[in-house]
Amino acid sequence: MNGFLTWLGRREIAFWIVLVLLTGSLWLFMSVADEVMEGETLELDKSILLSLRNPADHEDPLGPPWLEQVGQDITALGGNTVLTLLSLWVIVFLLLVQKRKLALVVLLATGGALIASLMLKSGFDRARPDLVTHGTQVYTSSFPSSHSMLSASAYLTLGALLAQFQTSRRVKALIMFTSVLLTLLIGISRIYLGVHWPTDVVAGWTVGAAWALMCWYISRQFVHQKIDSKLRE
Repeated sequence: MNGFLTWLGRREIAFWIVLVLLTGSLWLFMSVADEVMEGETLELDKSILLSLRNPADHEDPLGPPWLEQVGQDITALGGNTVLTLLSLWVIVFLLLVQKRKLALVVLLATGGALIASLMLKSGFDRARPDLVTHGTQVYTSSFPSSHSMLSASAYLTLGALLAQFQTSRRVKALIMFTSVLLTLLIGISRIYLGVHWPTDVVAGWTVGAAWALMCWYISRQFVHQKIDSKLRE
């Protein structure tokens, strides 16, 4: 018991912050999932989805025709093709600059999140929205949104990795703001295109952010280990 308490006492403040945020994220996901499985969110989902459509014609998304194209362009940023190519490029770059552990973190952030997403989708097996015509092709079940989950995991992790090596707070803030904005826009685009219920997107954001937080903490430990080893030399 004393050994366990000593181990806890040695944990840095970042450990406790991550632990609290991870616990909160998982609790929120399970709460949303429970409500979804009981059908408690269906009316809210429908009202939000239809609020983004022309009241006189639910097949017509709000806004001019070009806005739907913008939605399709944004949603592609969270697709498997873009995220895979981006992740592979970053992994190869990190390997070339001798940062193998960080390359492993990126692989975990994208590949691990993809596997987790497929498992969750298979477990919940929620049907896609059928109120409107889908604005893009879909091939899997609805809950949670893999675009939201994978974009949160990938972009937030990559943003956190890049921000770690910046000294300017303004640059760090810009990087993280961009990562969060991309994640939010991709999720919103899924609702706008009618391929996901809003609760699918919220659940995807929640799990993806939790996954990114875990990956960020792991990468932080790698960076600190390298700094400590240099100080000992």
